Amino acid sequence: MSNTQLTPGIAAGRLSAEDYSRNFSDIAPRLDPHEALVAADRCYFCHDAPCVTACPTAIDIPLFIRQIATGTPEAAARTIFSQNILGGMCARVCPTEQLCEGACVREAAEGKPVEIGRLQRYATDSLMAKAVHPFTRAQPTGKRIAVVGAGPAGLAAAHRLAMKGHDVVVFDRRERAGGLNEYGIASYKTPDGFAQAEVEWLLKIGGISIENGKALGAGLTLEALRAEFDAVLLAIGLGGVNTLGAEGEETGNVLDAVDFIAELRQAADLAKLPVGRDVVVIGGGMTAIDAAVQARLLGALNVTIVYRRGKARMGASEHEQEHAASVGVRIIHNAAPVRVIGNGAVREIEFAYTEEGPEGLRLTGETFRLRADQVMKAIGQKLSGAPEGLAIAGGKIAVTGPGRTSLPGVWAAGDCASGGDDLTVTAVAEGRDAAEDIHAALMG
Repeated sequence: MSNTQLTPGIAAGRLSAEDYSRNFSDIAPRLDPHEALVAADRCYFCHDAPCVTACPTAIDIPLFIRQIATGTPEAAARTIFSQNILGGMCARVCPTEQLCEGACVREAAEGKPVEIGRLQRYATDSLMAKAVHPFTRAQPTGKRIAVVGAGPAGLAAAHRLAMKGHDVVVFDRRERAGGLNEYGIASYKTPDGFAQAEVEWLLKIGGISIENGKALGAGLTLEALRAEFDAVLLAIGLGGVNTLGAEGEETGNVLDAVDFIAELRQAADLAKLPVGRDVVVIGGGMTAIDAAVQARLLGALNVTIVYRRGKARMGASEHEQEHAASVGVRIIHNAAPVRVIGNGAVREIEFAYTEEGPEGLRLTGETFRLRADQVMKAIGQKLSGAPEGLAIAGGKIAVTGPGRTSLPGVWAAGDCASGGDDLTVTAVAEGRDAAEDIHAALMG
């Protein structure tokens, strides 16, 4: 982790091997066949089902659940993958309580929705365990497309383009493909190397090559890509991290939460990963929850999330907030950081209470301090490294329709593109739709 200084409060190996194994095991194990049948039997198979409307990838949820109910989970998986090729990951990380399950008729009537997410995992895991990829490539078109970024949007686009018969080269700045699925999601949601297994499974379609360690810059320019390829899709995500704007922010042991999560995800031995005794996470989204919970599971004694607005404004779902509380994470609302206190390394952080008014958020002037030997910033990311010549809107690459940018022959999708809500499932939908538009443009 960058900016980490080992102080008396920060240590590795706080727990036993058994504790690490238990804490980072699968948080929601796959349903067994009987459990899946029981769960599927609760579906009403609604006409004009609200769950489908609530799904960003528009999966035919009643159909795939009916296929599970009739004992054909592999057919159910094909229904899912035809709309969302990363349906396995989305089954694990989607905020289903806000999307499909939140719209479920059973949720409105009984307060207990059909377990759509777990049923989706049951189906997709069943098919992914098979050796045969469910889709085949169309006849070669002779067209070559460059995809920059191997996250959810880039991978979804690459697969759809390859399926159409195009040849795709994916460039990614990291050592492994997967983007946030590999580097940015809590490890207990995707244990046992699932993110990489999913990438390898996706690549079985053929026609896709991945070149790692290549980012837009001096060695890989948009101008050169446009000259070499028939189309270019930018799926570069958001590489920059917002600043706190607090005095002393550069003090040691003030970290970016995304870096903490990435290091944890790539760690071969969690017992060697240092964590503070008193950890404070600043932010209110899923990154804040994932960082805080994992710090607690690594053995931090006190973990506190501080969010500048009220509970209802948090980006993390109610379910995720409750999970954080269940493992001992405290959440403080309506407070913003104003000063980091320490001599070389952080010792305390001072917050001011906030309140919302007609003119927006303001500090009340009343302050408090929290003891902290490790502070993690999870206050959002921003676009970094966007090529010149692209129109920008709201801090992201401006797009119209299914990902068309201001430059001919260049599309953008995922978190880097304007619109959307920075969810894995939304990125998949945007990548898929951009691929369809690229195909239509290239084939006339």
